[in-house]
Amino acid sequence: MFGLVTAHPEELTDEEKARYLSFYCGICRSIRSQCSQLCRLALSYDMVFLALVLSSLYEPEEVANKHACMLHPIKKRPWASSEILSYAADINIALAYYSADDNWRDDKNVSALAQRRLLRRYHEKIAQKYPRQCAAIASSIAKLQELERTQCANPDEPANCFGNMMAQLFVWKNDLWQPTLEQLGMGLGRFIYLADAAVDFEKDKRKNNYNPLVFLHQKPAPNRWEEYLVLSMAMCADAYERLPLVQDKQLMDKILYSGVWAAYKRKLKKHGRIRDDGRSI
Repeated sequence: MFGLVTAHPEELTDEEKARYLSFYCGICRSIRSQCSQLCRLALSYDMVFLALVLSSLYEPEEVANKHACMLHPIKKRPWASSEILSYAADINIALAYYSADDNWRDDKNVSALAQRRLLRRYHEKIAQKYPRQCAAIASSIAKLQELERTQCANPDEPANCFGNMMAQLFVWKNDLWQPTLEQLGMGLGRFIYLADAAVDFEKDKRKNNYNPLVFLHQKPAPNRWEEYLVLSMAMCADAYERLPLVQDKQLMDKILYSGVWAAYKRKLKKHGRIRDDGRSI
C-alpha cells in the first residue's frame, strides 16, 4: 500500500538528490544498528518524507558523512544520522511487521510469514518504545480487516482508518504541533489508501478482492478519482503549509506536490490503467 510518497528524481537538483539519498541511507543505517542487517530489506522510501518533515520542524542535531556499505560496496553514499531518523527507522520496521502479519493472515504468504518472524522481536522492542504509534498501527489494521470482512461499501471509512494511523505516526511528540501533524498525516493517509484502491480496482474486481471502490459499480477512471485524491491532498497540504518548515522545504514541496502524483501515475500505467499519453483506457 506504500510506495507513493516518494520524490520524482527528474525534478530534483543534484543537491536535493544528495539530501534525499542521505536521509534514505540514514534510515537504512539506523535499521541496521537498531535491528539487524536483514531488516534493511524492509526499508521504504516513504519514511523519508516523514523524517524530512519532523527534522525540519524540530531541527535535531544531525551528523552527516559518506560511506560504502554492503549493498553499495564500491561508491560511497551520503548518509545522515539523528534521533528523528532513528524514529523513522523504528516506524518503518513496525509498519513492515504489521504488514507482514496482515499478509500472512490474509493470504498465508510464506514470505510474509518469514518476514514476520524476522521482525517480531524487534517490533516488540519498538512497541515498548513507541506504544501509542504501534497501538495505532495495530488498531487500524484490525479495523481495516473488520471493514473488509463486512464488505464496507463506503470508501471514506477505510480511508479514514488508514488516515488515523498515519496521523499518529507523524506525531513524534505530544506538543503544540500535534493537531497540525495529525491533520497532515490524516490527509496523506487518505490519499495513500484511495490511490492504492484506484490503482488496484481492476485487479481486485477480477480476483474478487475487497476494494470499496468496486461497490460504486462504475469504473473509477483516473481523472474522476483524482478529484477525491485532490481533496485528501488538500487536507494534507493545508496542515503542511501551516508548519514552520524552512529546512529542506523545496525538497519536501517536490515530494508532496509532484512526487506523489508521479508515483500514482506510474502505478496506474503499470497496471494498464492509463496510456503513455496519460489518458484513461
